[in-house]
Amino acid sequence: MRVIRADEMGMCFGVKDALHAARSVPDPVQVTIHGELVHNPSVITQLREAGFQQSPEHHRRAPARTPLALITAHGVSNVERRRLAAAHTGLIDTTCPLVSRVHDAALALQTEGRHVLLIGTPGHVEVRGIVGDLVHCDVVADASEVKGYGHQRLGVVCQTTMPPEVVADVCARIRRDNPRADIRVIDTVCQPTRLRQRALLELVRQVHAVVVVGGRGSNNTRRLLQLCHDQRMPALQVESADDLAPAWFGDARTVGLTAGTSTLDETINEVQRALEQIETGQPTGPPAGRAASA
Repeated sequence: MRVIRADEMGMCFGVKDALHAARSVPDPVQVTIHGELVHNPSVITQLREAGFQQSPEHHRRAPARTPLALITAHGVSNVERRRLAAAHTGLIDTTCPLVSRVHDAALALQTEGRHVLLIGTPGHVEVRGIVGDLVHCDVVADASEVKGYGHQRLGVVCQTTMPPEVVADVCARIRRDNPRADIRVIDTVCQPTRLRQRALLELVRQVHAVVVVGGRGSNNTRRLLQLCHDQRMPALQVESADDLAPAWFGDARTVGLTAGTSTLDETINEVQRALEQIETGQPTGPPAGRAASA
């Protein structure tokens, strides 16, 4: 099988910096990671084996067990940061600066007296951190959830990994449903997300199917998968080469490969080597078949 890699894929600088910070800790047994450092089972296993403690991703308020706490790249609210500082003797902060930018933008809009709308996935750790310091806000997953908000001044920000097309649709609906409101939008989709999604759209023009490598709990990985489905491109999400099912590919001769921002380079390379060993039929003509597959 021929494999074509997306021009932009895999770990972003924020995740790389967070991993570097964790791997630079001299005594991991003294550190509790506040949630999952990255949404990648292999990395989580490696960190646990190194000696790190870890708070459950969705139940982070467990009693302090170590002197130090590590804040992940997804960030936390200022309220949560103060709670951690009181519970631990020190903090290791690996918050991605692009996530911090969303926090700052949301607080600035609130200071202007605006009701804040956050375009993002409800319950996601990044979203929870952003809304944690806001007096009032609404989280909007897509355009279908927009309504008239009854506020004269609205401010809009977005989770860093939201697809730009979704953001544009939501903003258009907000303006339509709130015609008298003074609306200020700060586009906080991060550049790595834009580049990876743009590269995937280029990739689907060249292949018969796509493999997306990344953790099942990774929001940006799921967004890449959904983007394939939106383009009616058969796509398979895997966490490792072990998840590949040769029969799934049928006669697909050329397969695209992309990966979420928490995926290790070695995992991507292992998946590519495994794909190249799969024998498939030899279809003719341009890439065919746009039926979405899970």
